[in-house]
Amino acid sequence: MTNYRKVLVAFDGSPASRNALKKAFRLATWIKVLAVVPDYNGDIDLTGVKEIKEITHGLGQKLLTQAMAIALEEKTPILTNLDQGEPYERIVHVADCEHCDLIAMGRKGITGLERALMGQVTARVIGYTSKDVLVVPEHGSDHLHEMLLATDGSPNTARAVNRAIATARHFKARLTLLSVVYANSEFLAQAPDVVNRLVQKARTVLESIEEQAKSQGIETRLVVKQGDPHVAISDYGTEIGADLIVMGSHGRKGLKRLLMGSVAEQVIGSATSPVLVCHNM
Repeated sequence: MTNYRKVLVAFDGSPASRNALKKAFRLATWIKVLAVVPDYNGDIDLTGVKEIKEITHGLGQKLLTQAMAIALEEKTPILTNLDQGEPYERIVHVADCEHCDLIAMGRKGITGLERALMGQVTARVIGYTSKDVLVVPEHGSDHLHEMLLATDGSPNTARAVNRAIATARHFKARLTLLSVVYANSEFLAQAPDVVNRLVQKARTVLESIEEQAKSQGIETRLVVKQGDPHVAISDYGTEIGADLIVMGSHGRKGLKRLLMGSVAEQVIGSATSPVLVCHNM
């Protein structure tokens, strides 16, 4: 992931966020680590409020100390910031204020239904930020040899295409270009000609991207699948051992995106690889 100048790492001490921080060291030389502690909204006259605030502040400082230890081990300098409030709001706000190009976060084991109903932090950050977001699972390889670009050819994926090509060139990785035509068994039985036309259209889009990639010396592989997009993307990423999945995000923003969901967020919930979600500026 080249051309990122500033990366904000949302750090909560989990194994996944630790892995996200380590991934960030490969992306940019300017890295800020943000820990967010919750507000205390109780009665300000309640005995022990001061102690509660001190405890939460202390926990936040402990998280940043852990991050500094990782940075020292990796021999990479970082900046740190302790903030208080709603985590997704503070993450989005700090990324904007610091003019970051990328937000890196750990992925927790939350199901798709819980993500939609509870407004999980990662989903909300993706929904409300205009920055690229890298979501990293607890486990993952330290190298970047195999990349997967999932695209439907829509304008919303243009930035993801450019980012994937630039990243593959920088890391000398092989780039698999994948498009998924949504088709269930009933659709296939009743309208096979329509499905075939959609498959050919998807292939044509991928061939155009493949031409761009090959012109920059990138080894490519072109694949068109049929089925449920997020399942096909996640399964194929696992099949080829993708070190990174790159996707574009649709044009919806905020609450509308959270309520309606997106393929990118569904892939994040099920993929075993880090997922880079690129927003068009």
